[in-house]
Amino acid sequence: MSEELPVLLKRRLQAQVIGPIHAEMVAAIGKEKADAILDAAVRKAAIAEGKSFAAKAPGGVTSLAGFIKLYELWMKDGALEVEVLEASDTVFDFDVTRCKYAETYKEMGLGHIGHLMSCNRDGTFCQGYDPKITLERRHTIMAGAARCTFRYRRSE
Repeated sequence: MSEELPVLLKRRLQAQVIGPIHAEMVAAIGKEKADAILDAAVRKAAIAEGKSFAAKAPGGVTSLAGFIKLYELWMKDGALEVEVLEASDTVFDFDVTRCKYAETYKEMGLGHIGHLMSCNRDGTFCQGYDPKITLERRHTIMAGAARCTFRYRRSE
């Protein structure tokens, strides 16, 4: 992989642009529509990013092991503190116990849209990277829970 900006820094830079645009959209068309537009745009970007990473997979073949390795990018510089519960060819379960993404958005006054800018990427990234990988997550720190519960599955 080429050397890229740490994802946490990338998200901060994106938020510096997205935050004011979102505020203007809210003023012009209302919160519900503005949130829906931001959500759709970020999800589409996450799918495209997933496809880009899939294209770089060895031999163009994706796997849960390769997906797990990608998580190093999101955890870089202590951005996430995690407890891995299970990691195999078909299951990747972990809990995030500290999320600097959530902390960053809150510091920036953007906690109310942090889930749209980051959390919603997690499941949709999979669609682009490997449609056989799905995410179930019932709790997020961004939404006020003590931890985020990531439960990835890869079907055959």
